Amino acid sequence: MSRLALLSLSIGLLGGWASASADEPAPTRDGIAFFEQKIRPVLVERCIDCHSGGPTGKIKGGLRLDSRDAIRKGGDGGPILTPGDPDASRLIQALRHDDDELKMPPKGPLSDREIADFVTWVKLGAPDPREAVAEAPGQASASDGDKAKEFWSFLPVSDPAVPEVHDQTWARNDVDRFLLAKLEAKRLSPAPSASKRALIRRASFDLTGLPPTPEEVEAFLADESPNAFESVVDRLLASPQYGERWGRHWLDLVRYADTSGCNSDYPVPSAHKYRDYVIDAFNRDTPFDRFVQEQVAGDLLPHQSEAERWQQIVATGYLAIARRFGSHNNEFHLTYEDMIDNLGKTFLGLSISCARCHDHKFDPIPQRDYYAIYGILQSSKYAFPGTEVYQSPTDFVALGTPKQAEKLRAHETELDALSRQVLKLGTEKKALLALEKAKKPAVLKGRTLLEVRAELGDALDRIKELEDEPPAVEKAFAASEGIPADAKLQRKGDPKNEGDPVPRGFLQILGGHKLPEGSPGSGRLELAAWLTAKDNPLTARVMVNRIWQHHFGRGLVATPNDFGTRGKLPTHPELLDWLASRFVEEGWSIKAMHRRLMLSQSYQMASVDDPARSAVDPNNDLLWSFRRRRLSAEEIRDAMLAVAGTLDRTPGGPHPFPPESTFHYTQHKPFVAVYETDRRSVYLIQQRLKKHPFFEVFDGSDPNATTADRPITTTPLQALFLLNDRLAHEQADKFAVRVGLAFADEEARIDYAFRLAFGRPATADEIKLGRDYLLASREQMKEAGLPADRQPRAALASFARVLLSSNEFLYVD
Repeated sequence: MSRLALLSLSIGLLGGWASASADEPAPTRDGIAFFEQKIRPVLVERCIDCHSGGPTGKIKGGLRLDSRDAIRKGGDGGPILTPGDPDASRLIQALRHDDDELKMPPKGPLSDREIADFVTWVKLGAPDPREAVAEAPGQASASDGDKAKEFWSFLPVSDPAVPEVHDQTWARNDVDRFLLAKLEAKRLSPAPSASKRALIRRASFDLTGLPPTPEEVEAFLADESPNAFESVVDRLLASPQYGERWGRHWLDLVRYADTSGCNSDYPVPSAHKYRDYVIDAFNRDTPFDRFVQEQVAGDLLPHQSEAERWQQIVATGYLAIARRFGSHNNEFHLTYEDMIDNLGKTFLGLSISCARCHDHKFDPIPQRDYYAIYGILQSSKYAFPGTEVYQSPTDFVALGTPKQAEKLRAHETELDALSRQVLKLGTEKKALLALEKAKKPAVLKGRTLLEVRAELGDALDRIKELEDEPPAVEKAFAASEGIPADAKLQRKGDPKNEGDPVPRGFLQILGGHKLPEGSPGSGRLELAAWLTAKDNPLTARVMVNRIWQHHFGRGLVATPNDFGTRGKLPTHPELLDWLASRFVEEGWSIKAMHRRLMLSQSYQMASVDDPARSAVDPNNDLLWSFRRRRLSAEEIRDAMLAVAGTLDRTPGGPHPFPPESTFHYTQHKPFVAVYETDRRSVYLIQQRLKKHPFFEVFDGSDPNATTADRPITTTPLQALFLLNDRLAHEQADKFAVRVGLAFADEEARIDYAFRLAFGRPATADEIKLGRDYLLASREQMKEAGLPADRQPRAALASFARVLLSSNEFLYVD
């Protein structure tokens, strides 16, 4: 077989990576969020007074920094910003104080962290929404309460009537009627039904993240009953793999990680308990309102047993896994901001954290609302995993008897006190050494260097004793009640510039109220009840939209984390409200919503290209065809292991971290680990400062921020990875062994490989191409000197790599 023929086969099966490229979504939304959280506060605090033409009308250097257009225009010295290129941006040079003639701010530089944020912002293209404030129609700022109340997402959820349609034969349920009515209004017809093979592959990946086995495909093809697909859906929903797939969607939202995110990225060995709780909750179909309540205030909810109490405590790991910053614990205001940002986006689809420094510029969220929620979170305690400076973990919650819990608290309290003592003694020792070096009496506050050294040695010895003999009690990385107190408003978001206390409470635009004065608890229990109240207009809408998004490729609201005035309007607002109403009425059951959507004819449409329909609806907003999608990073890896027969389906459990007593990580030597395993990808370690290599290549979620909609890229590196990486070679070899052991006949092996990888038999042409490929591969290996007994397996493994790299394997129709 010629090299040209070999290349033709590879290209045919690979399907042309470049031509299959999906348009990469513009990073506008994430970039704007970064601007609002990191850049605008610094501009307001350090720059705007001199560069906005404020009350005095003076603009230093002719440079205004109070709008997007102005900052791009520059000042008397010309442009200062080159979006995408920090090194070419005079703004960055000025902030770094690199040039004596150009220093901003002139009275002193920004912190290293703030400068790094500006560098990141410029790399992102310097996104800046400020130019549109006066022009965007329908916006409702914090000061425009009456107008805000009329914005669609803040209105009560309605229960619209199901529309009438002309075609009475196409619809399977009411979901179809809502969609068909919009299609008919545009004189569009829906695509034909998908094939049964395409349908079971689609459903299997959607619900479990795994391909169907050849046996499952054949059983579905043989079932000619009208309820055949319904049986498939019910089987998949009952599978333990369902929770692993849909739990991963939730973990994306809550930015789950097994490390803290501090400068040394300290490991959190017990974080996995929250991950496993989430997976189990999806498998048990925990009502979504209860699921939310347990994560926000599970430790405060009533319980029927100790096992239920422990489960509810573990659920509050949602709050504890918020990112930590720096090497000390004195930047916790940033962790509170991270909590508020995630809570707002995950449950409500609102960017509440944009009101940290000022009233929200686009949505009706005053700054006081931000600090009303801040006070609730500040009134709780959160497990502290340790940092470079304070290495001892504290405030973990014991999952045991009260006596065991008291032992854990005493152990943590002593360790914390000793750690602080070591820091203090270290400072004293340094001062005494300086005195000694200066040949002055080495006495400080009546203490000699020998005394300090002795105390320091004793403290370090005691720390080692405590770390070597921790209490025999299981603990959770979770939240617990602290000292209730209202937070003080931080002017311009600066915790060192506090104003008056703000009563704890909830968002006013959503009917939120203040906590009664003297409330004994933190307010988390009331917050959980408010989030899941039936009259809250957002919680049900947001979650229903997420379920729709993961089944149909895009939400009815295309900005799933932004239901505010900067987000996209719903394409089918009546359908969204109708689904949200059903969701609440039927007990907030996620599995029931899956069944409703997947048993619709709309879900069972084929994925087709049609120029005529595209001319009317180019983005397929009206859903005249099912949307083809690329598998996620986890699905690609898990599918490779599944078809190779190597997937370990063992659920849950911890990572093989080293003993906690050896945790001495630093900013310059942070924790880094990739624990190889054949288990499902949801159980791979998730680090905040260093993404897992496979997830890095295939667009895995960022554990530092909520991810509602993963960007999908198509890059040469992905194709090279699938053809050359060690994982790809190992799984292709195991795939070849599996196929080789199953059949002795070469044609049967090729056909079986196609059934495993694609869920369909090979065509006659593909059988011929496959045989030619294997023959040519064996000839090449013979010429290369590979022993004859190894050639068949190596050739089959090479063929397997081509299948596992193909678009048909990597995409779902």
